[in-house]
Amino acid sequence: MADELEQSPQDWTESQVSSWLRSIRVKEQYIKKLYEEEVDGQILLSLNDDFLKTKICMKSGPAHLIIQNRDELLNSLKRSQEKKKPTSSKQTEVEQKSAQCLPTACEGPTTQTPERDQDVLENRQTAKQQCVLISKEDCKPRPFDQEGIDFLYVKNRVLLPESGAFNLISPCHEFKSFAIAATLDRTRLQAKFAKEVLKFATGCMNIRSNGTIHFGVMDSKEDTGYVHGEIVGIPINEKDIYVDALDYIERCFPSDKEHVRQCVRPPRFIEVVDRESTEKKYVVEVDIVPSISIVKSKVYAVRLPNFKEKTNKVEFEKEVILRRVGSKTEQVIDKDVGDFYQRVKDRDVQREEAEKCQFLSAPEMCQDLGRKLTMLMTNGKRFIENEKWFILVTNKVRPDDLCNIDWLLNMNIFCVFDFDPDSKISGLCSKYLQHHAANMHFLQSYRVSSDTNIKEFTSNLNLFEQASWIFCNGRTDFQGNETTCDEMTWIKTKMTLLRESVSLICKQILPKGTFQVLFLLTSPVEKPLLHTFYEFFTDMEGHEDIICICESENNFLKWQSFAVGSCGPETVNNSSVVGMKMSHINATLQQIQPVKACASKYLPVFVKGTCLLEALEEEQMYSLEILTVDHCDETSEDFINEEKGNIEHQFYRGGRVAWLNFWLAEHKYVGELIERDAYHDVSKLLHDALKLNADQTPVYSINIYHHPGSGGSTVARQVLWNNRKDIRCAVVKPSYSVAVVAQHTVALREYEEKDPQKCLPVLLLTEDSDEEYLDELRNELEVAIKTKRIQYGTLCFILLSCRRSHDPERKCKFPLQNVSVTHKLSAQEKRKFAGKRQVLETQYEPKFILTFVLMSEGFTEEYVQQFVEHLLQGIDRHSIVTRLIHYVALLNTYVQNSFISQSHCEALLSLTFHLERFRQHEFETSLSDQAKLVFLHLRDDKTHIKSVRIIHPLVAKEILQQLLGNQQTQSSLAMKLLCEPVLFEHRFGRNEYLSFLRALFIRRSRISKGDKYDSFFSPLIEHVRNNENPGKAIELLTEAFHCFHKDPFFAQQLARLNYTYENFEKANHWAETAAKQLPNNSYILDTKGQVYRKWFQAKCKAIENKSVAKTAQNTADAVETALRALECFQECERAADADMETVNSSGYFSEVEVGCSLLKLISSLQVFANKVNGHSECVKYLSTDYIPEEVEEAWQPFHGRLKKLHKTMQNALEWISEDLSYFQTDIGADEEETSESPGKIHHPLKWLAQKSSEYGKYFSEAFSTAFLQGQSTPANLPLFQKRMIIYHLGGGNITSISKLTDQKDAVQLLESIISLYPSNPIKANFDQKDIINYTMAHIILNCLSPQTKSSLNVLQALCHQFPTDRRKCLPSALFLLTMLFWPEDDDTAQEKEIKYEIVQSAVEHLDKGYWNKMKDIPQRKRRLYTHFFLGNGNELNKFVHKRKLETITKGFSVSEKRMKWLSGEAWKTLEITQMLKRVSGWTEDGVVYLQGPKKKKFSILPLYVPSVPYSNENITFYLGFTFRGLVACDIKK
Repeated sequence: MADELEQSPQDWTESQVSSWLRSIRVKEQYIKKLYEEEVDGQILLSLNDDFLKTKICMKSGPAHLIIQNRDELLNSLKRSQEKKKPTSSKQTEVEQKSAQCLPTACEGPTTQTPERDQDVLENRQTAKQQCVLISKEDCKPRPFDQEGIDFLYVKNRVLLPESGAFNLISPCHEFKSFAIAATLDRTRLQAKFAKEVLKFATGCMNIRSNGTIHFGVMDSKEDTGYVHGEIVGIPINEKDIYVDALDYIERCFPSDKEHVRQCVRPPRFIEVVDRESTEKKYVVEVDIVPSISIVKSKVYAVRLPNFKEKTNKVEFEKEVILRRVGSKTEQVIDKDVGDFYQRVKDRDVQREEAEKCQFLSAPEMCQDLGRKLTMLMTNGKRFIENEKWFILVTNKVRPDDLCNIDWLLNMNIFCVFDFDPDSKISGLCSKYLQHHAANMHFLQSYRVSSDTNIKEFTSNLNLFEQASWIFCNGRTDFQGNETTCDEMTWIKTKMTLLRESVSLICKQILPKGTFQVLFLLTSPVEKPLLHTFYEFFTDMEGHEDIICICESENNFLKWQSFAVGSCGPETVNNSSVVGMKMSHINATLQQIQPVKACASKYLPVFVKGTCLLEALEEEQMYSLEILTVDHCDETSEDFINEEKGNIEHQFYRGGRVAWLNFWLAEHKYVGELIERDAYHDVSKLLHDALKLNADQTPVYSINIYHHPGSGGSTVARQVLWNNRKDIRCAVVKPSYSVAVVAQHTVALREYEEKDPQKCLPVLLLTEDSDEEYLDELRNELEVAIKTKRIQYGTLCFILLSCRRSHDPERKCKFPLQNVSVTHKLSAQEKRKFAGKRQVLETQYEPKFILTFVLMSEGFTEEYVQQFVEHLLQGIDRHSIVTRLIHYVALLNTYVQNSFISQSHCEALLSLTFHLERFRQHEFETSLSDQAKLVFLHLRDDKTHIKSVRIIHPLVAKEILQQLLGNQQTQSSLAMKLLCEPVLFEHRFGRNEYLSFLRALFIRRSRISKGDKYDSFFSPLIEHVRNNENPGKAIELLTEAFHCFHKDPFFAQQLARLNYTYENFEKANHWAETAAKQLPNNSYILDTKGQVYRKWFQAKCKAIENKSVAKTAQNTADAVETALRALECFQECERAADADMETVNSSGYFSEVEVGCSLLKLISSLQVFANKVNGHSECVKYLSTDYIPEEVEEAWQPFHGRLKKLHKTMQNALEWISEDLSYFQTDIGADEEETSESPGKIHHPLKWLAQKSSEYGKYFSEAFSTAFLQGQSTPANLPLFQKRMIIYHLGGGNITSISKLTDQKDAVQLLESIISLYPSNPIKANFDQKDIINYTMAHIILNCLSPQTKSSLNVLQALCHQFPTDRRKCLPSALFLLTMLFWPEDDDTAQEKEIKYEIVQSAVEHLDKGYWNKMKDIPQRKRRLYTHFFLGNGNELNKFVHKRKLETITKGFSVSEKRMKWLSGEAWKTLEITQMLKRVSGWTEDGVVYLQGPKKKKFSILPLYVPSVPYSNENITFYLGFTFRGLVACDIKK
């Protein structure tokens, strides 16, 4: 221990550095990181801010704390060294101080102290004292001699030094620690207390001065180690001990006892707040007030009490006269007594004058509290900012004040820290809930689990949609375990929770400057409220955005006494409004709110009137931005007049259109907004949909496809605005689930309507939502309509989708419900824009309406290029602002809707702000002229976080190109962006920034997402690898991998990038790296397989290029690689099957692809290719135990796996066939595949048919070729060979057989397939798959050529061979049972009963299999496929293949085909009505039935749920056959 104490800081070990870091309260995670980095004392002394932030990834705050404390330590040590020169025999003072101020690694209690260390320990005490003396906060004493004052002290704050008489009225002060005396028994304690009080009182009375004696306040002369006047407090169990101690007055003063009683006030007990302890301590104070009317002409002598230990009793000292001399109380010595008596009259006169002056002081000037309140709430502006969040901290609000909180109802309340446990019953919360929705929380609700990020946390608590009401001290109406507790218990149990909550809000959720904290003190202030102030003050790094409103001056005093220690009396007073009535506050604040208080909002109703939309109800539908009839009418006229110019300017400069833009134009405050051609197209589609139509679908869709930045969103919102008075309109807010949006949309439709059947439709705008989201939303709304039993043909919802696209016009090739908005203007639009431009240029300079000017020029490439070239003239290319423009342009070019938060920009520019109210002005001033022109300032509607982006993506792209020039590449710029720790580690807006940065490197282009093309890598990586070099792209992704904490998805991208350039070793390393982190992710396992697949292909290519005969020896390496690929894909398949949330079939497709390539390689070997029976040898090797000599040794490790190849490939093909049988497989241009392996498989049915045939060919080539040439197959041909010939011909699985309908020679092929089966199939002992394929071949053949003689009876008899335990039947077998045993019209009742039972059993098991296949995936994500419909024929002729029906909608896109079928339009065509048979049935409670035998009900699944009548009706429908069972289509009453 002594050795450690002798060490100076530079000699500290890593452990000692860690101990010191703990002593200054650095977070443990940083301490651990520094320890791991081996930071010892010497390194500690050389640390700088940059190292801590970049290498340790430390936030700015902790880094500053460490550097500052380190520097303070060094300065302190230096000063100490100068004062005391070191000697050879003793430690230097520097060493002593460093050993004490900074704890050592093994500090702990010691049982004994070696003699030789005594000097060290003495010096240690001195050093400790000096450490303590550093940085103590001053504070004021309690107001002198005032009753009813609620005051407190904070431990370790310092009162002004002890003082003597100044002007007789201002009290003199004396401090006593009383630490030991406070622990004495009652008698000793009272004697000690009385002695000190009466001694001090006598001194004050004799010189006629007011005074206060303080117990529990340190006097440095008595109490070593403390600052003079430092408040520590003393523990008090019984206050009456101190009160009763003054009974000594009667025994200590022989005469004038009554005078003394009148002058000595009873003890006051002022509580001491200790942030580190829960023990209750007090400062005891006694005031002395020697009024002239009492003490005139008197001199007081006292006999002081003293407890004598010898006699064990209190004895009284001899009588003495005392007086105050300076800061001490001294006895008047005998020789001075005469003079003292003679000067009594002088002292009386002075006292009398002093008392008169006390009451003659000028009255205090009346403060303009209204203006002060206004300035504080608006930050010096005219109105309270709309975008500012308010955090309210309050205690119990009086009932009278609850009538005056209208001002609160219009505020953006983020959360309320409420210390009133009755608030929800009778307090502020109950009043607020009458007008607004709020979420009830407790402090523990604000604890973030380790697996939740801030974005998820705020979403889970709904923080930005509804006020969060945090009950900080229990809630009386709550049935859970959340009770109220007293102050000390609260500090013990809830103080930490409060600290965490405040820290979370201030440091991770809301950036500085976006919120204000409002302390509303309407009741006496208690300690928890004071602790709350301290936590906010600390975490907000100042008092600037903290406001205190308090009507009672007495309540404020306690608050003030606590707050002044943190920020000084002037700051506290300047930010506090004290003495203003709540009714006055209410009236004052309503005048400066941009929105009128308690304004009403109205919605249109079905009967053409309007209804009131309550704010509370509106907030319950928080996922929607609801547009009301009188939208924006609540905005105050003063605000409009003040801000209309800014609102218009922001829009024409490129900002998103706001509802106020439309309102201002409508009310003629500004010019009209241009109505583009697309607006009229959408309006026409909308009005056509609103016309009564019996066949109208309940959910109608209109799609707007637009170039980025072409005004598509403006068109969409313009449609909503102009229809808000006729139908209900809303915009879907981002980030909410489909279920929540649908629930709120239904609630909006039915709000204040009597009959759900008679409601106005809801026009619902969704922006940049993908097809899947829209499908799910449509489905949810349709289910809701079904549940509500809305009559079919009633239009309920209109989905207006506004989506970004690089080719909007192509999307509108089929213009049924699609409208395009492009940069190109029509002739009429050009005239409108030219006219508007002339008007605007009279108001603004062209550079201030840049986007509109560019728009009016049609964003031509040449104009944009010239514009940017002119803009960048004279720019300082090396300035930090230009670097910021670089970064924003890079993100805006490659990541749609990207931005950089303003706080990120401020951090990069190293800006500091002295006053928050000038933050925006200072930020904009710091920008260059070019940045001011191209940056568009945004503010998030939800979080209110400010950000910047380039005014238009085309401008951003051009700026990027011209700024980079020939000197710099995009890869080097992206690398710089990655290596900007200030941006990467910045706290606020971090999730958004990292998501944009991540998208920059990982997000691939998708036409379906509105991009120009489909890409294999992110557009940036594509640019770098194609225009620079692949090595740069790899280097860039590698750096991103490390920056994103070794994210496995970056490793996956690196694997893909490396195998693209045949760096297979590196690709394998990265694939393994990703798979280690996510071993069950099927997509990463698929990438791992792709590495080996590409490697195998490269090895095959290398063998081909050598032009040598292929042998087992020179192909062994390639075969091994192929087998590794197959193993990876099988691993991928298992992971995909186990994943209940996603569907990934890529493993199966890839396994087949690699398997076919491997078979091709094997069959091309010299040993198999050149022999007369080479093919037979190959098949024999792969399907039996036979191993040719030529391959035996070289392929020894592979034989077992190669012989299983035909089986594993067949299983994969069967899986794909079954999967395609269940679900819709036609993929349109607006849908995407998740598989990366075969690229995009737009025609999986065709692919399967080709691969099945190829697979069969490798095992049957010689025989199938001969067979197709008309030669008969050998009679003794093995069954395996026949099956492979069938596979080769296209009959290997049910899907391939069905696909044969597309081929011209389909009939001949099917007849050939059937001929390969035994002539008597009943006795052939087929297995399940043989029966399925044989039966399906007959059904398809009959569909194509009805004149063929296929017997239904034979097929039915064959299907009787399926397992009687239907659980063992394959889905294809069950599907065939539902078809083949569907009863004929002329069947007997008994025959029908038997068939219905078979069908019913098959349907039950099909349904179970369907749900297993579906996993947890919404049904709309995988659409059920109908293979056949019931036609008008008999036997096999009654089955109509789906492809025959599809010829009717040939030529339409996938989505439009779907709409034709769903709307019922396709079903009405003459061809279909002649082909299909309508089946009779009925509905009961929304379920479709048809009658089975003995009047049994047979339920049928409706293919389109909304078409089912809600009443119990007789219906007819077409019957379809699917892999889920029977379905009803085109249901009619």
